Amino acid sequence: MQLSNEIMLRPRFQMDLKMSCDQLIARFKEEKKKESKFHISCLDDHIFLRLPKEEQLFWSPQLHLELSETSENQCSINGFFGPNPTVWTMFIFFHVVVGTLFIADVIWWYSNSSLGNSTALQIGIAIGLVLAWILLYIAGTIGKKKGKPGMQKLYGFLLETARRENEIKIEDEVEAGTEFKLS
Repeated sequence: MQLSNEIMLRPRFQMDLKMSCDQLIARFKEEKKKESKFHISCLDDHIFLRLPKEEQLFWSPQLHLELSETSENQCSINGFFGPNPTVWTMFIFFHVVVGTLFIADVIWWYSNSSLGNSTALQIGIAIGLVLAWILLYIAGTIGKKKGKPGMQKLYGFLLETARRENEIKIEDEVEAGTEFKLS
C-alpha cells in the first residue's frame, strides 16, 4: 500500500473484509488469550495493537483499528499508526507552545517596531522558535522512520490474524507476504 502524503506523521489505511466485525474481534481476543507477542486491547469496535514491552522504544508505534459493519458479514477497518498517546500529546504540546511563543514574539516585535525601538531581540527569538519548530519536525520524521519496522510488524500481524482461515478479501489488493510501505 502506497501513501501519497510525504508529510503524514500518522499514516492511515482502510480495508474491507468478508467477515463480520464480531468475528474479527473474536480472533483478536483469541490471540490475546494465546498470549500473543503483541499487546492487544479490544474496546467496543476499537482494537489497539502494540509491540511487546521488550521491543518498545520511545517512538514505538501502535496500530488503532476502528471497525464498522458495512453490511452483513462485511467489516470495514479504518486503521492508523501513531506513537504512544502520551508521546503524541507531548509532541503536539511542544508544537503548540512553539507556535504560541512565535505569535507572542511577532506581536512584541510589531509593537517595538511601531514604537521605533530596537527589534534585534525579537528577531533573534523568532529565528530560534522557527529553528525549534524545524527540530520538532525533524524529530517527528526520524521517529516515523525508526517506527517503520514496528509498523510493518503490526500491519503484518493484522493481516495474519484476519487471513487466518483464508476467508478475507482486502480491497487494498495487499498480498499476504507484501511489506507495508510508507512514503
